[in-house]
Amino acid sequence: MTITWSPLSVERVIEYSEYIALDSPNASIRWVNEIFEKVEILQVSPEIGRSITEIKDKKFRELIFGNYRIIYYLEKINISILTVRLHRQILPIDELKV
Repeated sequence: MTITWSPLSVERVIEYSEYIALDSPNASIRWVNEIFEKVEILQVSPEIGRSITEIKDKKFRELIFGNYRIIYYLEKINISILTVRLHRQILPIDELKV
């Protein structure tokens, strides 16, 4: 099982880490490392994430990481990380491009 990060998901991780770094650069580094570790779990347990309530397609799933939603698309041999969002933000459907 391979994991692919979309440009948008990488951009979101950078944005959030830069914001966290304003208060604590060390916390920002820890946060980035932990989010990548969380996603690596998908290699052995790809269905660990829950279905997304906004979408009826079971291939779209999410992992909860603190206050963040890691949105991914599950295929037979690939997992595509589509975006990372704060849990209270509305999830724009246009961010779910596979």
